[in-house]
Amino acid sequence: MSVMNDNIHVSGTAEEAGVAAGRAVEEYLVSLQAQKDEIRMIFAAAPSQDFLLGYLAKSEKILWDKVVAFNMDEYIGLPSGSPQLFATYLEERLFSKVTLRSKHTISTVGSIPDEMKRITKLIGSAPIDIVCLGIGENGHLAFNDPPVADFEDEKLVKVVELDLVCRQQQVNDGCFKQLDDVPETALTLTIPTLLRADALFCVVVGKHKREAVRQAIHGAISAEWPATILRTHESCQYFFDKEAFME
Repeated sequence: MSVMNDNIHVSGTAEEAGVAAGRAVEEYLVSLQAQKDEIRMIFAAAPSQDFLLGYLAKSEKILWDKVVAFNMDEYIGLPSGSPQLFATYLEERLFSKVTLRSKHTISTVGSIPDEMKRITKLIGSAPIDIVCLGIGENGHLAFNDPPVADFEDEKLVKVVELDLVCRQQQVNDGCFKQLDDVPETALTLTIPTLLRADALFCVVVGKHKREAVRQAIHGAISAEWPATILRTHESCQYFFDKEAFME
């Protein structure tokens, strides 16, 4: 792995990028464990996170019984237990493999207004220590696509319509067979909610993310490419594979 600067790490493969991110998250967690009884983390759910989550699930250094876990977004309209639900993804890849203090995944099978109130209360009850996230092909953070991304959003969580690029990405990633299967709306934590975390660890892999990465690192800070706002955060580390990051 080569380090381009203090916070941009470029690896040869997606697996190497995920493992590098896992080691960094692990190291940060170990330092927090010595200082805090409770650590609050928000996780992204996407194929780009597979190797990061796989590393964390096998860590022998992390005291998971100190961790309160959240996810950052969820589709609206899928039945409970659907394999495409992000709560299902995280349960299978991490949450079921460790002993968490607690977990609060977003549920969209009941009243959406009630769920927004529940998540707002839980997220807002104390600071967030860590966010593990990615960047979408359109530069989105969580499900804050360019048409709905708001850097000054006053809400902690909101209902959003997913743009076409975002929905097509879900097909490209193999999560859905065809575009018509992808829900059109979702619940998502807002950009200010994510940026309030003390530390961000961002994993982005694959040549299909190349333009989003270029914009995130070099483009003007604008909601046209929401991930550009990450550059304003004091502690955001990026982990790319060489296909996603091209100088």
